[in-house]
Amino acid sequence: MRLLTCLCFGLLLLAPRLGAQEFIEVPDLVSDAEFYRIVSCAAPPGGDCAKPVIRWPEERRLRLRVGIADIAASFPGYKLDLVDRALDDAIAEINASGAALFLSRAYEGALDVPVYLVATPQGGRIDGTSVAELDGAEIAIARVALRSRGGDITAAAIAISQDIRRREIASVVLEELVQAMGLPTDIASPAYARSIFSETGNSTVWLRGQDAAALRRHYPRR
Repeated sequence: MRLLTCLCFGLLLLAPRLGAQEFIEVPDLVSDAEFYRIVSCAAPPGGDCAKPVIRWPEERRLRLRVGIADIAASFPGYKLDLVDRALDDAIAEINASGAALFLSRAYEGALDVPVYLVATPQGGRIDGTSVAELDGAEIAIARVALRSRGGDITAAAIAISQDIRRREIASVVLEELVQAMGLPTDIASPAYARSIFSETGNSTVWLRGQDAAALRRHYPRR
C-alpha cells in the first residue's frame, strides 16, 4: 500500500533531500535475508542499502508506549472506534511475533509512538500535530515519521487521514506500527500481495512468514 514514510535524522527532516525509496519492486519471492534488507534499508536483491538501518535502542525496546495522541474534530467516530481496536490488535501481533519488543497501549503521559487522527484529506498536507516531521508533509492514507540519531530511533509518530476507508484500517494501523519499529520500506510484487509490506495491498491484519521473520531479525532475542 502506498503509505508515505519519512526518515528523519538528528533533528532535521532530511527525507526529501535524500530521496528515500518508498518501495522496492521484485518479480517473485526472495530469500528471507533479501526480504529483510528490502524492508529495513530499501536494498534491492543484490544491491546496496538506500536507507540506514535504524532500531529502537535496547533500553527502550521492552517498554514502548503507543497511543492516540490527538483526534481531529472531523475524524469520524466510527473510524475512531476501528482505529482504537486496530491499535490493540497491532500491538498484540507485534508482541507475539517473537521479536525482542514489547509494546503497551497508553492513554496518558508521554508516548513513544503517538498516533494522530488528522482532518487532512487524502493527498493533502498534515497540520496541527505539533510534530515537525509530520506538519506540512503530504499524506496519502497514513504517514510514519521516524527520527533517528546514528542507528537509534529517538522518536516516531504516525498520522492517519480521515479519508481512510474502514476496511483498510486494521491493516494500515498494523503496517504503520511495524514501520515505526524501523522497517519503513514496502515491497511491490504479486508474490507479496498478502504481506503487511505490500505496496499494492492493504488487507493483511497479521504478522506471519517473512513479515514476522523480518521483525525478529531486526530485534533478535538473545
